[in-house]
Amino acid sequence: MLNRWIGLAAVIFVSFAVNASELSDAIEKDYDEYLWPLFDHFHRNPELSIVEHETAARMAEELRDAGFEVTENVGGTGIVARLKNGSGPLVMMRADMDGLPVEEKSGLENASRKQQIDPITGNTVYTMHACGHDVHITSLVGTARQMATRTDEWGGTLMLVVQPAEERVLGAAAMKADKIWERFGQPDYALAFHVSSNDVAGVINVSEGSPYAGADTVDIIIHGVGAHGAHPHRGKDPIVLGSQIVLALQTLVARELSPRVPGVVTVGSFHAGTKHNIISDRAHLQLTVRNTSEETREILLTGIKRIAENMGRVAGLPEDRLPEVIFSEESVPPTINDAILARRLKNSWNRDIGGDRVVDIPTRGMGAEDFPFFTIDPQIPSVYWSIGGTPQEDFDRESAGGEPVPSHHSPLFKISPEPAVTAGVESTVVALLELMGK
Repeated sequence: MLNRWIGLAAVIFVSFAVNASELSDAIEKDYDEYLWPLFDHFHRNPELSIVEHETAARMAEELRDAGFEVTENVGGTGIVARLKNGSGPLVMMRADMDGLPVEEKSGLENASRKQQIDPITGNTVYTMHACGHDVHITSLVGTARQMATRTDEWGGTLMLVVQPAEERVLGAAAMKADKIWERFGQPDYALAFHVSSNDVAGVINVSEGSPYAGADTVDIIIHGVGAHGAHPHRGKDPIVLGSQIVLALQTLVARELSPRVPGVVTVGSFHAGTKHNIISDRAHLQLTVRNTSEETREILLTGIKRIAENMGRVAGLPEDRLPEVIFSEESVPPTINDAILARRLKNSWNRDIGGDRVVDIPTRGMGAEDFPFFTIDPQIPSVYWSIGGTPQEDFDRESAGGEPVPSHHSPLFKISPEPAVTAGVESTVVALLELMGK
């Protein structure tokens, strides 16, 4: 009996290995023949948030050609593409498509030279895929093409979401406000990935915790009493008060959070005054606040308000002139992976792709994402992973004192498209077959 089970296990293992090899070969072939020209097109033609009209039209065309039922203009330029294939779960895979108002200086042959009118400023600006969203949408097309040819291997409904305006954290909320779940069905699972310049090209980085932070935008308006710079005793200096508030805010993370709990309070802008010898009557601080849990968020936001108002009292301001703390609606919750689902997908990637390519490296920094707007209220089990985009030799060169690896949003940003796109397709298809496989 034992020998029978050993033999069966061997057959199962060989079966997975053969399928994985076939899938990898099919994706590589599709990249060479189809996906590389598509990536090249997207990289040369990025579009800014909320005006991704040409990108959206091309994505709609590609997904229709792959056999999906496509609906355009969801939450603006967003797209929902569905492929129904009998009974089974409804699984959503999302890719964001917007670029950034950055002039590309990567030195690549296909560097973007496109210009576009910025809908925020009205200025004509250079545009660039400085965060790798061209990888995301190209991989989504590759995933659609693979899943459409493998309908005998899975059952259910595959929903592919092409999301606008991630860079302005507007797109996911806009698609939710456009009743995406009511119109197309609420997914049983939601998936997404992001290419990362911090990880080795082709590596799959998945965490059971929070891969992206939550972010809040906060403004502090400081009211002072204007006076001549030579007579400071006749006024209440908002610059001095603002400086005291900036310094006091540093104690929130240092002294109110546990040393092992991440949090960020950054004052990114401090505006006050008009002339050397005038004490202004107003100062304006602009803050970004980052967290990885609702508890941390509450500590930080409550602390900002407490510090600002009480520093105003320390300065002797009356109650009706205390600093105003304004919490913007431009905020996103942290991205938190469902631990059980993340473990399940990680096991499938280890099995079908190879453990040498699957890692769990903690996120460096406190970048934020608007993907959680899809997965909370109602709660949907979700996993967000990273795909490495930088060749190992680039990291080796940096370690030896050479040219550093450019960060996301840098005009020098670049990734290696072949391993990034193919790993994006492969990891997504394996995840979908794990969740929807017959």
